[in-house]
Amino acid sequence: MADERVLVFGASGQVGRELPAALASLGMVTALDRAAADLSDAESLRSVIRFHRPQVIVNAAAYTAVDRAEREPELARAVNAVAPAVLAEEAEALGACIVHYSTDYVFDGTKDGWYAESDAPNPLSVYGRTKLAGELGVARGCARHLIFRTSWVFGSRGATKNFPATMLRLAAERRELRVVADQRGAPTSAALIARVTAEALRRLFPAGAESTGQRWGTYHLAAAGETTWHAYALRVIAAGHRAGLPLMARVEDVVPVTTAQYPTPAARPLNSRLGTSKLQQWLLRPGETLPGWERDVDEAIAHLILQSTAARKDDHADIQS
Repeated sequence: MADERVLVFGASGQVGRELPAALASLGMVTALDRAAADLSDAESLRSVIRFHRPQVIVNAAAYTAVDRAEREPELARAVNAVAPAVLAEEAEALGACIVHYSTDYVFDGTKDGWYAESDAPNPLSVYGRTKLAGELGVARGCARHLIFRTSWVFGSRGATKNFPATMLRLAAERRELRVVADQRGAPTSAALIARVTAEALRRLFPAGAESTGQRWGTYHLAAAGETTWHAYALRVIAAGHRAGLPLMARVEDVVPVTTAQYPTPAARPLNSRLGTSKLQQWLLRPGETLPGWERDVDEAIAHLILQSTAARKDDHADIQS
């Protein structure tokens, strides 16, 4: 597959930033951000695809403002539902394949246990409903499709807009943090998602037994293990204090609250645990599992701490100069 043309949408997002490097061995990668490809404009998307004529389309773009989507349902629908269907239709017309990312929010979170790909979706929010519609549009529009449902995605390279970064920022500003403790899931790094995407595509190309269609479809892609947002926050704050960051909030100041005590415009699923056995049976050797969520979370925290320490040193140098 070293000569395939790969077109990535959502280049400025958390997953989109990781994809070009991960996919580089597969062929020529062109990554487009919102300025180059507006997913709210279906016709311009068609023009972009017909210009580039890719053999692989990877859609890492989405409307991810979960609460704001309750106020902007039409925009959320345009980006999360209409655009993926357009991408899939264009991929089918070119004889290409498409990779699309979805979410645990397609489920209502009431299941007692891990969600399988075969479980019936029942989204609770505009965001969840539009993402489910996007899945359906991709599956109907292009026979050769991969849909990866992910959970609690965070940029693994110390991005400034992820849960660890937010917790460290708030802990530096406040003496107490209130964090939801009754929602369960697995924080999943954008780097892991990009690596799995690349490995899946390597397995499907060049033409061979696995490219006949039997491996296309929907897969759950999440790190191994589970946690709560509250336990996740404790891990972040503890690491910050061990590193000597000037945090006002201590570990004991991170107060657990229920979802009912922390109302939001969009309802969240209490159970976001995605079972990944289908993916593991395809891509991993017997006995292997996907990495635990702790590894990439700790790496992200370490990057954030390094950034914060370097910034404080620069501030000190400016004061002394």
